[in-house]
Amino acid sequence: MGASLRLVFMGTPAFSVPALDAVFEAGHEIVAVYTRAPRPAGRGMKERPCPVQVRAEALGLPVHAPGDFCSAGICDGFRAHRADAAVVVAYGLILPDTVLAAPRLGCLNIHASLLPRWRGAAPIHRAVMSGDNETGISIMAMDAGLDTGPVLLRETMPIKADDTTGRLHDRLAQLGARLVVEALDGIDGLEPTPQPKDGASYARKVDKAETRIDWSRPAVEIDRHIRGLSPFPGAWCEVHGERTKLLNSRLVSGGGEPGSHLGGCRIACGAGAIEVTEVQRVGKRPVSAEEFLRGIRAPDRFE
Repeated sequence: MGASLRLVFMGTPAFSVPALDAVFEAGHEIVAVYTRAPRPAGRGMKERPCPVQVRAEALGLPVHAPGDFCSAGICDGFRAHRADAAVVVAYGLILPDTVLAAPRLGCLNIHASLLPRWRGAAPIHRAVMSGDNETGISIMAMDAGLDTGPVLLRETMPIKADDTTGRLHDRLAQLGARLVVEALDGIDGLEPTPQPKDGASYARKVDKAETRIDWSRPAVEIDRHIRGLSPFPGAWCEVHGERTKLLNSRLVSGGGEPGSHLGGCRIACGAGAIEVTEVQRVGKRPVSAEEFLRGIRAPDRFE
């Protein structure tokens, strides 16, 4: 254990919560938690606080939710915390130079990739969709660029053949929590390593337009597409004219007209075939593919 530090924590989604818990349990003084403001959600469109706000309030930590850092007053308020460091993980707002420079030891970012590969908003999705064999966590000293700062610590994690983005997300969140505590404990002795210029790639946010399954593509690409978009936003096709999410799959032998139903839960692709293992109809819970097919007339095709 290193010395207790005075910290600001900045994060928003569920991915950030294990890191908040780990830093809190390590005995560091969290003087403020910055997160995104509650947004309308659900059928009633009631404002719902994000996972980090819920957890921070349960821990009795003060929460701030500015819309941006454009005003001098918000930046002055951040500096007034007199933090030794800020821990930033999936926060969702751009931090100006004045905020990055405010903590004595800088701002440490937990990024879910092996930088410089997959800088940007959706590194886990893109790693699975691209068929990467491994990913990991990089603890980065933030600078003004997009995930371009020097790396303080990193650890690899294999991507398994049956991994979805959801499964990988949960394992990486736990790894990031452990690594950031290690970084804080040894921060005075860490050597920042500049990112190499070669090998950089950008993990753009997943667009709804790319979620529909194109059965003319090879089975290996469709399998990655399905697992990479699971559970959210979900790759989909039409079954009897109904939009249906396919949430998990695996490669199998077989072939035929792209999109044709080969029996069981197998579907022909442009080259090869996949077997779907998990499905979700609109407004329904996810179920096994077998349960899904028992509840409908077996389709000739998946469109």
